[in-house]
Amino acid sequence: MRRYGKSWAGLRSAFEMKVTKMHGARNDFVIVDRRRGGHVDLARFAKWACDRRAAIGADGVIAIESSNVAGARMRTINADGSEAEMCGNGVRCAARWLDEAGEGARIIFETEAGLVSTEIVSRGSEYAVRVAMGSPAITPLPDGWFVDLGNPHVVLVRSSLDDVDLKSTAEEIQKDWRFTGGTNVHVAALQDRRSMRVAHWERGVGLTMACGTGAVACAAVAIAGGMAASPIEVFVPGGRLVVEWDGTGNAYLTGPAVRVFDTEVDFEDELAP
Repeated sequence: MRRYGKSWAGLRSAFEMKVTKMHGARNDFVIVDRRRGGHVDLARFAKWACDRRAAIGADGVIAIESSNVAGARMRTINADGSEAEMCGNGVRCAARWLDEAGEGARIIFETEAGLVSTEIVSRGSEYAVRVAMGSPAITPLPDGWFVDLGNPHVVLVRSSLDDVDLKSTAEEIQKDWRFTGGTNVHVAALQDRRSMRVAHWERGVGLTMACGTGAVACAAVAIAGGMAASPIEVFVPGGRLVVEWDGTGNAYLTGPAVRVFDTEVDFEDELAP
């Protein structure tokens, strides 16, 4: 899959890049290893690469970089070019990518939300990864809960997912003065004490098939509120995730990491004037 710049577009710098398309519960990403060169402008690259009609198509770009404090640094660039602090589905994909590159089944990632530990728990019919997501900090809101997992989440618990027009509600919440940097928004509906259904709207992307940190946020609200007990199966539009939390320490997220394909792209990065 290749893209070539136009001569009239101005001065450009061309990069041939190896990339991998992956997904976690159909929350999909383009994985780039920046430790071996290819230092393109990530925001511009993400806007191009995530285009589902003109390029690869994805919810975001996961950039793997060198770290002085962990096995690797992971950066999450949304489809609109903005950068997120952490991505629960993306870090599972990065963990599988590094495992298959021979870098080990247990990787600690440096992220903007802090250090995140991952462990490959299955390489069978489902390649599954367990992630230590940190301790959720939950604050009640008039109509829901705010959950800080190093990145922001608003959780709305309802009897049915259909009770909320998630897109319009999430877009309205972005105007709230309390969320000056925006926030992810989720609606959750409990099925029983061990399972729930969740729908997600993510900053910089919109409606997605899954949000790992969002799944943890929803499960944490249910556990803290006595509505559910750990572990909880979280059914998202793209599949199934499992969240464990004892109410005080790290919450853990387990779910699939799927390798879709590997390819090379010619990305021509327009240089700033």
